[in-house]
Amino acid sequence: MLNFASMTDSSATSPINDLWPYFRPVFEVTQSIDWTQVFGNSNPVELDIGCGRGMFLFNASGNHPQINYAGMELDFKEGRRAARRLFKQQRPNAIVYGGDARDLLGKHIVPHSVAAAHVYFPDPWWKRSHKRRRLFTDQFAAMLARVVMPGGLVHSWTDVGDYFEVIAALMDQHELFETLERPQEREAAHDLDYQTSFERRKRQEGCTIHRGLWRRKPLT
Repeated sequence: MLNFASMTDSSATSPINDLWPYFRPVFEVTQSIDWTQVFGNSNPVELDIGCGRGMFLFNASGNHPQINYAGMELDFKEGRRAARRLFKQQRPNAIVYGGDARDLLGKHIVPHSVAAAHVYFPDPWWKRSHKRRRLFTDQFAAMLARVVMPGGLVHSWTDVGDYFEVIAALMDQHELFETLERPQEREAAHDLDYQTSFERRKRQEGCTIHRGLWRRKPLT
């Protein structure tokens, strides 16, 4: 894999890689990801699973330059939109993978190589027949336990109460995670002082945001 120093690589001429190295299709990942090669340093790595338009990714990478951030977005259009924001500001500590995050989590991310995973407002799949498509399942929780390092954190927020009950049940009862105190809501200082653009919209509509935080237990 190529790091940010390789921005003249010929792959940048491909239409799908015009935002290289800030946007990387998941289907192009064929081996285990070496974060030191991706980012060119050994700083901690945090995942933004379902990064959408990239508000969290953009703000966090600017506020914490000592941390590397890897966003993952199933919707290529939204993922590229997030990557374009990073490209314009030349953020060397943030990238976006376009495609199914579960492919990376299950096959290509080295076990216990990430310091935190952020999962904000995953698609609730409202129809009863579609709920099986929800991201949070036993298998997804197991993937998080696989990639997050001991002492690392999993953050997940949603505005859907019944979905949060599912998430909390999976994570609270998981033998490899410890449940921490739920993060409390705070007043936003300005229009960009939200975790995601979706959170901003929902809070401005008066919706309740459910927040969970879990810590990966030590290896045994």
